[in-house]
Amino acid sequence: MKPDDPEKRIALFPGTFDPFTIGHESLVRRGLALMDEIVIAIGVNEAKKSYFTLEKRIGMIRDFYREEPRVRVESYDSLTISFAQKVGARYILRGIRSVIDFEYEKTIADMNRTISGIETFVLFTEPALTHISSTHVRELLRYGHDVSHFIPRGMKI
Repeated sequence: MKPDDPEKRIALFPGTFDPFTIGHESLVRRGLALMDEIVIAIGVNEAKKSYFTLEKRIGMIRDFYREEPRVRVESYDSLTISFAQKVGARYILRGIRSVIDFEYEKTIADMNRTISGIETFVLFTEPALTHISSTHVRELLRYGHDVSHFIPRGMKI
């Protein structure tokens, strides 16, 4: 398929990915079974205190997916739906770990669909990964703990 093919199923997977975890990797892997391409979109959020710089996060994730041509890594500082339209994504991929995540994601998905027509699809987190969050992994990193159990095998942090 050509990149500008309107039938190409492109999903935007937005987040801060600080850091990118095995939970994120699971969602990308499973999302690729449904989509032709996934754009991992790192949102610039000045309100969040990042552990890794934006450039470092982009580099780590691009390096990890260097052999997977159906994954792109970009950053953005606009509305998620605006960036999705810019990259030709008709879908937004989100993961849900809990009922709390569901309520939050449903509200945003409804708003995005109303404003842009872009559909959100959710994948439930694999049960063995529901306890993993970037926030907790970041906290472990700040205190010098080994996080290799939470980061995709082969990812260089």
